[in-house]
Amino acid sequence: MQRTLSYRHRVVTDDDLVFIRQLIVDHPGSSRRDLSKKLCQAWNWVQANGAPRDMVCRGLMLMLHRQGLIELPAVRRVIRNPLVERSQPVLVSVDETPLRVSFAELGALQVRQVRRTPEEALFNSLLQGHHYLGYAQPVGEHLKYLVYARARPIACVAWSSAPRHLGSRDRFIGWEPKARLANIGLLAYNTRFLVLPWVRVPHLASHILGRMARTLSVDWQRVYAHPIYYLETFIDPQRFAGTCYRAANWKVLGVTTGRGKDDQTHQANRPIKEVLGYPLVKDFRQRLSLIAA
Repeated sequence: MQRTLSYRHRVVTDDDLVFIRQLIVDHPGSSRRDLSKKLCQAWNWVQANGAPRDMVCRGLMLMLHRQGLIELPAVRRVIRNPLVERSQPVLVSVDETPLRVSFAELGALQVRQVRRTPEEALFNSLLQGHHYLGYAQPVGEHLKYLVYARARPIACVAWSSAPRHLGSRDRFIGWEPKARLANIGLLAYNTRFLVLPWVRVPHLASHILGRMARTLSVDWQRVYAHPIYYLETFIDPQRFAGTCYRAANWKVLGVTTGRGKDDQTHQANRPIKEVLGYPLVKDFRQRLSLIAA
C-alpha cells in the first residue's frame, strides 16, 4: 500500500521517497541545498514566475529526514536567518514641511513600485518612523509603493500575499476549499497604508486606493507572472474608521476572530478587526472558484 504524505500541499508518495533516496545516493558530495535544487529541477517544482521553490523543497526534505524517511547529508554550515536577524531600517530624512492643500491644488501624483529599487530603503524608513505598527519585512509575494507629489514622498502602500484562511472573506467569495487552495495567490492583502503625518489633503487616501486598484494587478503580473483579482485589508475599529476605504468602494465583509493564523488555543488574543475587500474584476467569484483539471 502506497504511503501518502504532504508538505505545503505537495503530495509525496512511496515512489517519491524512493526517488529522493536515489537522488541522495547518486550525488554523495552534494549539500542539502544542492540536493533541494536538484529535486526542484527533477520535479519541475517552480513558482508561477518560473523561479524554483527551493526553500519549500528544502523544508520538505528536512521534514522527511526528521521523520526518518530519508537520510540527508550532515549540515555543512549554519545559515543565518536574515528575517530573524534583520535590523530596523535606517531612518532617512525627508522634507517634513506641512502640506495642507486641496486635492485639486496638490497637482499630479506619481505612484512608483519601489521593491528591489534604490527607493525601497526610503519606503522602509518612512513606515518604520511614521506608521503605528512600524516596518515589518513581508514574507512571500509582495510589492511596495511610494506616492510622490511636488517631488516629495507623501504616502506609502504595501501589499503582500493574502492570509490562507479568513472566514468572512471565504464566505463572501463562496469558493470551495480546493479552489481557495489553488487560487489564494490571486488575492493581495494591503498590509500597510500610510499618508505621512504632515500631509493633509482631503480625498487623497481614497484616490490613492483607486490608483492602486488600476495598477496593482499589472505590476503583480510583471513581477510574479500572475494577476490579482481581489484586494483585502484589516481595519482596527478602535483606531480607525476606514473612511478612505469606504470612499473607494471597499466592502466590509465581517470581522476577524482575533486568534491569528497560528492559533492553538481557539481563544482571541489580539484585537478584533474589520475585514474589507475590493474586487478588481466583475467575475472575480468565477475566476477564483476555478480548479485546473
